[in-house]
Amino acid sequence: MLIGRARIGGEIVDVRWSPDGPVPIGSPFAAFASGTLPVDTGAPRGDAVLLAPADPGVLVGIAQNGPDHVAPVQAWLKSPRTVVASGVAVRLRRDAGRTVAEGEIAVVIGRDTAGLTAQTAERYVLGVTAVNDLSSPDRATVDVRNFESKSGIGYTPLGPWIDTAADIDRVALRLEIDGAAVAETDAAALPVPIRDCLAYVASWTPLGPGDVVMMGAPFSAGEVRPGERMDVVVGAVRLTTPTA
Repeated sequence: MLIGRARIGGEIVDVRWSPDGPVPIGSPFAAFASGTLPVDTGAPRGDAVLLAPADPGVLVGIAQNGPDHVAPVQAWLKSPRTVVASGVAVRLRRDAGRTVAEGEIAVVIGRDTAGLTAQTAERYVLGVTAVNDLSSPDRATVDVRNFESKSGIGYTPLGPWIDTAADIDRVALRLEIDGAAVAETDAAALPVPIRDCLAYVASWTPLGPGDVVMMGAPFSAGEVRPGERMDVVVGAVRLTTPTA
């Protein structure tokens, strides 16, 4: 199932995808907790405006998940206030050097992660979505904590849907810039698997429903310039972001 969030008549509601338009549903987190699917609460709505599919209280990035890193993966925090929906134009900073689009698989947590292990990780995952962890890598020499390089307004395009049926071990990932594929890979290519990354994060800090963990981009990054369009495709989810 593809689920998301939408604004309908001034109200923010959970929705699922349908060919006739987004369909309002009950809480996907309550359904996840009970082991059921969300129930429709209305008819397809052509006036629905899709938002980012999650509203995380905690937004975690995974660093050092690459073949050239001798150190183990390390988590870092990014402000949830940088999250924007698919289709929202992002103005790239002119005062921070190059901008790099980092197409990543984002995992949306479905319930409290107490007890999560690498072997049980999928039991805590509502689904996966696409994320673009926009970065200013030239700031790295003076910004070892990733604060400046990751904090631009709108620097975390997310969505537009959460794919609840995706396999966290094998979901495909592609980054396109102006329609041309610059990277194509898969969750299975990550040096440290998604489930191990989730277990690492959960061993240090609690996560809960709607929180998001971005899995890194060791093979899926490309420089982007103002005026170009970025697309991140994760499984059945396509995230589109124009730039200015």
